[in-house]
Amino acid sequence: MQQTPTSSDFEALTCDKLCSTGVLGFANEISVMKGSSVTLNSGLTEMKDDDQIQWRFRHENTSLAEINKHTDRITVYDDVLDGRFRDRLKLDKQTGSLTITNITTQHAGYYELQINNVRKCFLLTVYGDESVSVKIGNSVTLNSGFTEIMEDDQILWRFLDDPKLWWSGYEYILIAELNKRTDNMTVCDDVLDGRFRNRLKLDKQTGSLTITNVRIQHVGHYKLQTKYTKIDYLFTVYGEFLFFYFYDNSFTILFLLAAL
Repeated sequence: MQQTPTSSDFEALTCDKLCSTGVLGFANEISVMKGSSVTLNSGLTEMKDDDQIQWRFRHENTSLAEINKHTDRITVYDDVLDGRFRDRLKLDKQTGSLTITNITTQHAGYYELQINNVRKCFLLTVYGDESVSVKIGNSVTLNSGFTEIMEDDQILWRFLDDPKLWWSGYEYILIAELNKRTDNMTVCDDVLDGRFRNRLKLDKQTGSLTITNVRIQHVGHYKLQTKYTKIDYLFTVYGEFLFFYFYDNSFTILFLLAAL
């Protein structure tokens, strides 16, 4: 696979700044579930003989793919950024549209398309659901999916323990926050009567959250929110003579029995 080119015709402006200042107009917002595929459409039905297309990812203004119709050359740079796009990029030779397969949280963000001298911007957000189960007394890590947080990103972890409110739109309690831009990290482990006190560890590089010495009181719904992603975690625990059964109202009954 070819290496990333060292020079580019693009101006040294990130796509989000271009969109916010109106140079590109409004970004095309696309939301996709983690693990699925998405196609960023060029808007062309067929490229002209002298057309040139370039796709870039806003992180460090990274080249992803390009087509030069005049030379009949197609190049995909899927080994960039530690290989997060490896074997995931498909470039349509006829239209120039870019497909990303098996989406993860690391693919969320701004993408820029340049067709000759015209630019177009896409904002890709990623959402998903995860189920995590751990034995009482052990530790568990809720993975953000990132190997490294982007410079302008913010990580928010929230929690809600009442199963009747999980899908009601009720506001979740903030338990941890990481702001990469200001380099501030906050762990709110004294909330909810201190049930998380001295049990939360937030990874400064990845934003993943670890809960140590897990108890029944930590069962619930956890939400990870970043600038471009929203992931829900359904967290359960198990142990000797303890089982959580999610069906109708049975959860509440068994939870009370286990707590006695």
